[in-house]
Amino acid sequence: MGIRRISGGVCAAKGFRAAGVPARIKYEGRNDVALIVSDAPCAAAAMFTTNAVAAAPVVYDRAVVKGGRVQAILANSGCANACTGEDGLRDAELSALTTAGELGIDPGHVLVASTGVIGRRLPVDRLLAGMKAAAAKLERSEAAGLAAERAVMTTDTKPKEAAVQTKIGGRTVTVGGMCKGSGMIEPNMATMLGFITTDAAVTPAMLRRALRLAVDVTFNHVVVDGDESTNDSVFLLASGAAGNVCIDKAGPDFDAFVEALTAVGESLARQMAADGEGATKFVEVCVRGAKTRRDAERAARAIAKSPLAKTSWFGKDPNWGRVLAAAGYSGAAVDDRRAEVFYGRTWAYRMGRVADAAQLEKLEREMAGTALKVTVDLHLGDFAATIYTCDFSLDYVHINADYTT
Repeated sequence: MGIRRISGGVCAAKGFRAAGVPARIKYEGRNDVALIVSDAPCAAAAMFTTNAVAAAPVVYDRAVVKGGRVQAILANSGCANACTGEDGLRDAELSALTTAGELGIDPGHVLVASTGVIGRRLPVDRLLAGMKAAAAKLERSEAAGLAAERAVMTTDTKPKEAAVQTKIGGRTVTVGGMCKGSGMIEPNMATMLGFITTDAAVTPAMLRRALRLAVDVTFNHVVVDGDESTNDSVFLLASGAAGNVCIDKAGPDFDAFVEALTAVGESLARQMAADGEGATKFVEVCVRGAKTRRDAERAARAIAKSPLAKTSWFGKDPNWGRVLAAAGYSGAAVDDRRAEVFYGRTWAYRMGRVADAAQLEKLEREMAGTALKVTVDLHLGDFAATIYTCDFSLDYVHINADYTT
C-alpha cells in the first residue's frame, strides 16, 4: 500500500490515549500539561539534545530510556526546568513517580519533558494537579491528541501533528506524532519536543536504530535561528498492537517501518520550519553538486542559518551574494566560477553571470509567496543536502526580546 497519510497525531496508532489541560504553569487559560499513556508498557527509544547544558528532564529521561520500556509521558510548557540544579532533578523525579502512582504503572516507565523559560523552578504542585486532571480525561481520539499537542506549545502559532499508515508483514501499521518547535531551533539531534507513537511491534534495539535513521534526515535538517535548546527530546513508543511479527533485525519490514517513521518526521520538521518565530516564509535550502555529503550539508546549513540571507528572504530581495557567501564560509569546497544560485526555478547567479533587469522581475515573482526554494549547485560532485528553514522578520526580534517577561 506504500505510505498513506491520515489525520491525527499521537492517538492515531492503536494502544494510546492522551489529554491536555490548563494548569497555570505560566499563563492563565491555556493548556500547558500533556499526558500520553499506552495501554501497556511499550518498547521505547529516545534522542536528546547534545547541548552540554541539559535540562533536568533530559538528565532524568536518559536513565529511564535505557531500560527500553515506557508507558507514559508527562510534558509541560511554560517552564523548562533547566539550570535548576539538584532541585530541578528532584522535581523531575517527583513528577515521574507521582504520575506512575496516579496511573498505577511502574515508576520506571514514565518519561517527563518540559519546555519554556530557562532558570526558573518548576511549579510542581501545579504540574501534578494538571497531571491528575489530565489522567482523568485520557481519551483515544484525535481531539485528545490535539489537546496534548496544544499543551506543549510555547511561541508556536499552530499545532504540529502528522500520521501515516503502511503495511508491514500483511498488517496495517500506524505511526503518529506531534511536536513543538518554533524558536531556539538548531538541529543537533532534534531541536524540539517530539512525541511519536506507533502500533508496530519492534524491539527496543531496532526502535533506537530506526529513530536515529529518521531523525538524521528530518529533525536534524531543521534550522530556525541556530540556537540549540537545553531541553530537546524526541520520544518513540511502540505498542505492538498492530500484530505484525516483531521487527528484530534489518530487512524489508524494518525498511518499511523506517520509511513510515521518516514520513512522519519530515512532515513535523517542515511544520516546525514553517512556524518559525515570526516567520512569513517557509524556505527549503538545497545544495547539490557538492564534493562530499558533508560539504553539501555544511553549505546548506550555513545558508539556512545566515541572518543576512534570512532577512533578505523576508524582504523579498533576491540577494544571491549572501547565499553564495554563506556557502563559501561554511567550510565546504566552493568555486564561485562554477556555482549557480536559484530562487525557485529562476537563476539569480550563474557561473559569474548575474541577473539582469528581466531576470530580476522573474525572481521577484518567485519570492512573492509564503514558500521558497533556494538552490545552490556547486558543480563539484554528486552529493546533495536539504535544510528546512524560514525567513527572519521583525516579529522574531519582538518575540525574543520579551520572552522572559
